[in-house]
Amino acid sequence: MEKNLQNTNNDNKNQVNRLSKEKSPYLKQHQYNPVDWYAWGDEAFLKAENENKPIFLSIGYSTCHWCHVMENESFSDPEIAKLMNEVFINIKVDREERPDVDNIYMTVCQILNGSGGWPLNVIMTPHRKPFFAGTYFPKESRKDNPGIKDIILRTKEIWEKYRNEIISQAEENTAQINSVVYKAGNSIVNQNSYRKAFYELASNYDELNGGFGRNIKFPIPHYFMFLIRYAYRTNSTEAMDMVTKTLKSMRYGGIWDHVGYGFHRYSTDPEWKVPHFEKMLYDQALLAIAYIEAYQYTADPIFKQTAQNIFEYLTNNMLSDEGGFYSAEDADSEGEEGKYYLWKFDEIKELLIGNVELFSDVFNLRENGNYFNEISRKYDGNNILYRTKSTTQIATKFAINESEVENKINNLLNVLFERRIQRAKPHLDNKILTDWNGLVIWAFSKAALVFDNNYYAETALKTINFIKSKMLNSDYTLLHRYAESDAAIMGMIDDYAYILIGLLEYYEYSKEKEYLELAENIANKFIELFSDIDGGFFYTSSKSEKLISRKKEIHDGAMPSGNSIMLDVLLKLYSYTDNSIYFSLAEKMIRAFSTAINSVPSAYSYFLCSLDRYFNDTINIVFAGTEDFSELISNIRQNFNPNLNIIDLSKTKKEEILSEYQKNILEKNHSVACYICVGTECYEPIIGMDNIKKELLEKYNIKF
Repeated sequence: MEKNLQNTNNDNKNQVNRLSKEKSPYLKQHQYNPVDWYAWGDEAFLKAENENKPIFLSIGYSTCHWCHVMENESFSDPEIAKLMNEVFINIKVDREERPDVDNIYMTVCQILNGSGGWPLNVIMTPHRKPFFAGTYFPKESRKDNPGIKDIILRTKEIWEKYRNEIISQAEENTAQINSVVYKAGNSIVNQNSYRKAFYELASNYDELNGGFGRNIKFPIPHYFMFLIRYAYRTNSTEAMDMVTKTLKSMRYGGIWDHVGYGFHRYSTDPEWKVPHFEKMLYDQALLAIAYIEAYQYTADPIFKQTAQNIFEYLTNNMLSDEGGFYSAEDADSEGEEGKYYLWKFDEIKELLIGNVELFSDVFNLRENGNYFNEISRKYDGNNILYRTKSTTQIATKFAINESEVENKINNLLNVLFERRIQRAKPHLDNKILTDWNGLVIWAFSKAALVFDNNYYAETALKTINFIKSKMLNSDYTLLHRYAESDAAIMGMIDDYAYILIGLLEYYEYSKEKEYLELAENIANKFIELFSDIDGGFFYTSSKSEKLISRKKEIHDGAMPSGNSIMLDVLLKLYSYTDNSIYFSLAEKMIRAFSTAINSVPSAYSYFLCSLDRYFNDTINIVFAGTEDFSELISNIRQNFNPNLNIIDLSKTKKEEILSEYQKNILEKNHSVACYICVGTECYEPIIGMDNIKKELLEKYNIKF
């Protein structure tokens, strides 16, 4: 889309607005607009107050397709820009740079309209209190969808005639945002909420295609994480079938990039065939974790392969030279959504001479195209790759040895890959976000642990070192955004929560004390700045900019909420350090959010994952002696055994030992021994490898 933007504004190349000085790629995409844009800040608010004008707040992100559409249709149009400049003080916000601002005004949009999305457009008083909100508006009104031109003119009229009423309405809207209060009481999350969450998901499950819902399908990784834990605790084959069916449907569908790997943002149809083509860093990281856990539970190699392919995509396309990962790739290239990913049949015939029939059958290609263009409302000759036939079906039809089918398909895909990299690539949003990089650290560290692969650990460590050097202050506070060698914006709850879960996963792999100590220091600073006396944690620091609301967020959306992750972090820290402060904060958080979670538990699926650690004590396993336990530990980690903390003292340096009981174990003389503590209770050592394996499986249900 960037090329298209430049072409649109070529005549005004030297007429840039204030956004040219910003670091955000999204804000820079609007630097040539005739709209008199301001970035979020005091300059804009003071001007609105001095001129007594309402504020037009437009929030989006650089890889958002409909943000591009609205920019081209309206914000680049001199007539619309003139009206906006006359009526409003206009502010542009990158939602990924300022999720705190986006979170508040998205809540407003959902309250006023019942739904939300991006671009998010809000009209508010000079004091930032909202009275109108919506998403994409066309230039001119279409049926029930108001056009931006009519909205501007109507706002001008009512602001002049009914200003007091408008201000009163804005005050009511602001009060409604602040009306949700979570307080710690005596109630606790009922364990029946697990069963209720399962049935809520099952009632919305698409048995034919996998996934949840009947139309547009979003991959929601924390649903899978919850269902895997539910299956593990209850032996529910139905829960696990929902996971495996959906993950395989996604892997074989058009939402998966079969040529270059990685998942697109969502599917526009129930069958996972036609994606919205943008690729987000957080989706890759969270889905990699879901696929790893599915592999642990099922040992199905397709899940391991998918996770590994995601990591290949990330390191090839999203990893900066400094070690941080970029944010996203656009859906659009050369002004067209999906152009980089779609294939004309003639191009396939040119590239795959002698293999066209097989390839077309595997990926459902048609001469007139299988991709329905939503803009032209017709099949326009383009094809998206998706699979509906099994390896056995393909082998039988084309008389190929079944073991050779996938190799042949991959070789043909490599031919397409070499052609595709010659195309104009989609825009890359090259800002680096602390929270999303925390998710990447988590994913790579888990892969290192489960796949026993040090390369993944090295990648995670490289990103940890980037965060330490660029985004972490000397007082252990975090910054949120890094762009053009500039680190800025005070960290929010997700920055701390996701970095902490990543650090703890890396510590679980490495058992290097410095990473646990780093996590403790960051966690302690977070607790100081974000804690609410009523339980849980605020979205922003006590030292952050004062917005019209300081919210506590618990709902799990596209990503788990910061509070959901922090519950997991606190319980992990407690199990590693025995510091009861972490456990007390966790219990207070559970009580604060219990009413909400008990009401609609599936909306808090990762919080339920964290609660699994609360209701089912961590099992600490300490191996000691002269025996090599590497193979057994590797086998344990390859299986889904939640809430384990494994310590191999036979390979642990004395200076890395954290607790007195571990030091005491080292003084014993057993050549082969296993010490187990469950929660706060420790048991007699198990002596001998055969006895260890027997008790781990039969008494503790630990698979290996």
